[in-house]
Amino acid sequence: METRKVQRLGPSTLAMTLPAEWAKEHDVQKGDEVSLRMGGKGTLTVLPESASVEDSEAIIKADNLDASALERSILAQYVLGRRVIHVEKTDGALDSEQINAVYQAETQLMGLGVIEETPESIAIRCSVDPEDFSLDNLLERLENTGSTMRGEAIKSLAHGNPDLAQRALNRERQANKIFVLLLRLIFTAYQNPNLCRAVGLESGFPLIGYRSVAKNLELTADNAEDIAEIVMEAEGHSLNVDSATMRRIREFTDQVDDITALAVQAVVERDYDKTIEVRTLFREISDREKEILNDLPELSNEDLLQVREVLVSLQQTAQYAMRNAEIAANLALNEESEHVTIK
Repeated sequence: METRKVQRLGPSTLAMTLPAEWAKEHDVQKGDEVSLRMGGKGTLTVLPESASVEDSEAIIKADNLDASALERSILAQYVLGRRVIHVEKTDGALDSEQINAVYQAETQLMGLGVIEETPESIAIRCSVDPEDFSLDNLLERLENTGSTMRGEAIKSLAHGNPDLAQRALNRERQANKIFVLLLRLIFTAYQNPNLCRAVGLESGFPLIGYRSVAKNLELTADNAEDIAEIVMEAEGHSLNVDSATMRRIREFTDQVDDITALAVQAVVERDYDKTIEVRTLFREISDREKEILNDLPELSNEDLLQVREVLVSLQQTAQYAMRNAEIAANLALNEESEHVTIK
């Protein structure tokens, strides 16, 4: 860490010099304006004028990229906050697979649309404004989407209804859109601290935690997708278990729903008491998977495997909620409360 002396320039004015290396890197010269942002814990952030403007454009050179690699490159540039993404080929025209990859990426990402196209290039623009969203709201939307998928998948198992399972599978794309949008906002707020308030944060401190919470919620949506796929593959689109066992699985699902929702509430509200409640609820169901499996009558290997996969998905979802509760505890205990005094 570099230290600098504070000097007095007048009766009420204190000043310090900017590091020459930093000024050169950001092209800050005499007479230029910089932004000052006061954060928590006594921090003061100095930002060059360039930090208030997004790195708006990126060019992806598609010559040596197949369709999969090209789609992944577009996703990365979207996450990194680019406003316009150009896909170009210098040696001939884009092939049909590359063009399809661009449009496939467009359908998967919120606010992305093609604005110009020639045989050799395609330009896509992102219309997402960070001020239109808050990270807390997006986390709640992602949790709610995963919970809805899980409920539909389990209900479809109970009633042998493949339409409900397909509905859950169709929601996976929306869950992924919300997740990637969260990543975009997290990355841009990290790169430009001025955007932290725009996305609902007082400082950049929670961003790393929010990145982990978002990933855990995306994985819980994947768990729900796994259950829906089991429904589609199972004979009669249901588990070969009696009604009592199915009722226990649905009760298990309801408990998992309570834990996942409460963990996200603990994150967005910075509520340590709720993290304790999550731990208590988790302990109550920590052995539920084994209990249900041990009480099953003799089943064929295929039927037993399907039941186990459903229960494992539910148990994993509860474990992801516990991870979110741990992150929530860290965020909550970094602030003054009835539990903590920070000096």
